Parts: sequence; structure tokens; C-alpha cells
Amino acid sequence: MRICGLDFTSSPGGRKPLVAVGCDLDGGLLRVETAEEMKSFRELEEFLGRPGPWVCGMDFPFGQPKELVEALGWSRSWEGYVSAVSRLTKEKFEATLRTDMATRPPGAKHLYRHTDRRAGSASAMMLFRVPVAKMFYRGAPLLLASGVSVVPCRPTDDPRVAVESYPALVARRVLGRGGYKQDGGREDPARRAAREQLVEALEVPGPVSRAYGLSARIPAALREHMVREPSADTLDSLLCALQAAWACLRRKSGWGIPPDCDRDEGWIVDPSTLEPI
Repeated sequence: MRICGLDFTSSPGGRKPLVAVGCDLDGGLLRVETAEEMKSFRELEEFLGRPGPWVCGMDFPFGQPKELVEALGWSRSWEGYVSAVSRLTKEKFEATLRTDMATRPPGAKHLYRHTDRRAGSASAMMLFRVPVAKMFYRGAPLLLASGVSVVPCRPTDDPRVAVESYPALVARRVLGRGGYKQDGGREDPARRAAREQLVEALEVPGPVSRAYGLSARIPAALREHMVREPSADTLDSLLCALQAAWACLRRKSGWGIPPDCDRDEGWIVDPSTLEPI
């Protein structure tokens, strides 16, 4: 099975491209084969149109909190509200979220999907710092238009399958809450050492293989690049691929997603989102 991981950004370009890592899944081994940069959403559209079968893990929220969708009067179905969002300008979408937040008390401005609380991730409404709402605005309509099977929001028989990933969940099993990446500025030796530790943990028996039932085989040149790259975009893409592979191995039993999840909110595919909190 072809497995991919995609490190997403809401504004791809030469300085901050989208990065896709391509792998071959053979039982419990994930063989890393390619790392591809895409500098525009046009290139991402072409990527999504490639023939399957493949499963791709992408690190942006596929959906929005149910409470927000209801408060805004959007269609309650994922297809319906994503289609509505696709017709909004970026400025109108962001203004809509800010208007809703203005109605909520301090400390409760952001609503959370159930899966965000399980994963300890930012609200899918977040517009600053880690602007995942902007990623949703750019990414979800592309998924809808591409016709891929979007798990669990719009599952179909299409052999191209997109699942929502969150690379921090893999990293935490190795590094705890320690940092391993940075955008800009002088290289931090401690973060480089953390990336090296994380890459090594993907290849040898330990907390990653115990949690996911998988290990990775990474070509030497790509391994060195993942350690050297301060932004860790390529490494994050591999972590997304690992989560996609974990879900793929469970595709006959719901992709590792609880059967009672709200499909229209979406779900992050990772064993930690199924563990007690």
C-alpha cells in the first residue's frame, strides 16, 4: 500500500512549501521512498488527483466544532458546510470566526472538536500563532473538490484516502512536550538533538513501535535532511505518514476511529485519541 504524509501550510511558496513524504507499507515496516515539495495549491490539487490506491495523512483540521457549525447556521453535514466555506473569501471566513468569538466570554472564545480535546491540540477555530483555521479554510475545500475518500467526514469507495493526522502526538511519545523544530532564527542544538532522537525512535524498537505497531526504514540522505532541517517539515510529514499507516492497517475496522465519533467534525487518526484522558 502506498502511504503518504503531508505537512500542511495555509500559504505555500518557495520559503515554506508543502512537503509530502511517500512510503511503501509492508506489514509492520514503513519504507520511506520520496520527499516532494509543492509550492502552490495547484500542485496539491495535482497530487490529490494521482491514481490510488493510497492513504495520505494530512496535519490540518478536516472539520470544525459542531457547536460552531450550529451557531453559524451552516449546514450540519461536512459536505454542506465545507461547500459553504469554499464560497467565502478568506477575509469573510476569518471575520465570521472572529464575530462568533466576540460573543463568547474570555477563556471560552475557542470551541473544540472532541478529537482536539482528546489529542490536546489547538481549536480548529485558531487564527493566530498556529493558524489551523486558515489551514482548514484552504485544505478542506480542496479535499471536497478532489473527490477523495475523506475519513471519517466523507468515506467513499474511492481508492484515494485522506486521514487527519497530528504529528505532535507521535513526537510526544519520544520527547514528551520538548520542542524539536523552529522556523527562522539561529539553529538550536538542543532541538537538532531532539530531531535526531525522534528520527532514531522511528527506526528502532521502542515507544513508537509499541504504540503504532510500525517502524520506519529511512534512506541515509533523507534521514540526514530530517535531522538538519530546523523547521522539521519533512520529519512532520513522515510522522503524518506513520499515523496514516496505523490507520490503514485498521481500515477494515473503521480506520482506528471510534464508531460513535461525529463524522462531520472529523477525527485525528492516532492511538492516543482512543486512550483514556
